[in-house]
Amino acid sequence: MAEKKPKSSLRENIEAIIIAIVIAMFIRTFIVQAFKIPSGSMLETLQIGDHILVNKFIYGVKIPFTDGKTLIPVKDPQKGDIVVFKYPEDPSKDFIKRVVATGGDTVEIVNKKLYVNDRLIENEPYAVYKTSIIYPGIVSKRDNLKKTAVPENNLFVMGDNRDNSHDSRFWGFVDLKAVRGEAFIIYWSWNKNKFGVRWNRIGDLLI
Repeated sequence: MAEKKPKSSLRENIEAIIIAIVIAMFIRTFIVQAFKIPSGSMLETLQIGDHILVNKFIYGVKIPFTDGKTLIPVKDPQKGDIVVFKYPEDPSKDFIKRVVATGGDTVEIVNKKLYVNDRLIENEPYAVYKTSIIYPGIVSKRDNLKKTAVPENNLFVMGDNRDNSHDSRFWGFVDLKAVRGEAFIIYWSWNKNKFGVRWNRIGDLLI
């Protein structure tokens, strides 16, 4: 028998790199993906410069290069979940907001107070209001929104920074097919204004 020729070090290194890339792409596509927070719409829960990990498996395994078709369903987003999704008005952008209502619910906002299914939502420790100014509904939907029904297989989402968030109040609903996953932890946080790391935020679980 002819002796098997050993692989060269270069070939072994190339194969190792290819395998590592394939594994990384698999993890990023189906399991976990990293995102950076660019705006203050989720203050104080998320700060500008926070880097988060998003669980992409929790809402089901989506088939790549399809219109959000799910291969293995797990569960749907629930009220209170912080979700990353494709921005409905520009799917090339990713948005992050909190789910306040799901398909079949009704949503109404009266003088900044949120009602879901005609019930005042009071237990929202994460909701922040930066100003006492209240806009009438004819001026802006920010503080007053007439009762709206959420279609099935859709979500109504809002930023925790309720006075400064571009969300479902203005552009409508999020289709479940557009949801990328649920944010669950901060793995890095950089304060560019102070040019320093927010060490106390690293490892914080998102609730």
